Amino acid sequence: MRILVTNDDGIHAEGLAVLEEIARKITDDVWTVAPETEQSGASHSITLADPLRMRQVSAHRYAVKGSPADCVLMAVKKILPDVPDLILSGVNRGQNIADDVTYSGTIAAAMEGTALGIRSIALSQSYGIESERTVPWEVSAAHGAGVIERLHSLNLGPEVLLNVNFPDCKPEDVEGTSVTRQGKRDQNLVMIDERTDARGRQYYWLGFKRELSNPAEGTDLKAIYSRHISVTPLHMNLTQLDAMDTLRKVLE
Repeated sequence: MRILVTNDDGIHAEGLAVLEEIARKITDDVWTVAPETEQSGASHSITLADPLRMRQVSAHRYAVKGSPADCVLMAVKKILPDVPDLILSGVNRGQNIADDVTYSGTIAAAMEGTALGIRSIALSQSYGIESERTVPWEVSAAHGAGVIERLHSLNLGPEVLLNVNFPDCKPEDVEGTSVTRQGKRDQNLVMIDERTDARGRQYYWLGFKRELSNPAEGTDLKAIYSRHISVTPLHMNLTQLDAMDTLRKVLE
C-alpha cells in the first residue's frame, strides 16, 4: 500500500514526523509532500496567481511552496510514480474540531485527496485542554496506526473523508474511540488581540481564548473533553437539503 503524508504545519513540523512514523508502521511505501512553510488556516485554497516551487528534501520527501491542497495536487499529478492508496494529513498541532473544520488546512488536504477519489484521513493532536502548552505527541504516536488500520479499508461511500482528533492526555489514559458529529464552537471565545508596532502602527492577532465550553453529547468537542479519540465522517457536499423545499416555495 502506498501512503501519501502531508500537513499544514510545514515540512519541518514535529507532527509530520510523528505521522511519517505512524505511516511506516502500516507500509514501507511512504511518500511525504508538505508545505515549505506553515499554512495553518489556509483552508481549501489552491495557488493560481503565483507559480508553485518544489524541492526534494530527501528520498520520498518533498516541500512545496504552496497550500496543503497544492501539495496533494503536486504529489498526485507530478511527484509520485502512481496514485497513492491512502492520504494521511497531519498530525496537526492542535485539535481540528467544530468550526475548525472549515478553516483547517489539515482537513483541506484530506478534502483535496477525497476530491481526487483517494481515501483520505485528517489527524490532529489536541492540547491546551488538560496540558498548558505542551503537545502530547505520544498519544497520536501510540494510537494512530491502530486507528488508521481500522479505518482505511472502510467503504463509506463517495466524497467522505475522516477527521480524527486525539485527546490531550497520556496515551494510557485514552478512554476509547467515539464516532462523532461536528460540534459548534462558542464564538465568544474568538479574540482579536490589538497591538502596536515599533513605528506606532496598530496590528492584530486572531486567536481563541483557552476556555472550556459545555459541548453537546455526541460531538467531537465532547469526545475530546472526555479523553476519547474522536472520529468524524465529513462529506464534501455542503448542501443543506432540509432548506431546499423552503427555498423552492419562495423562488420557483
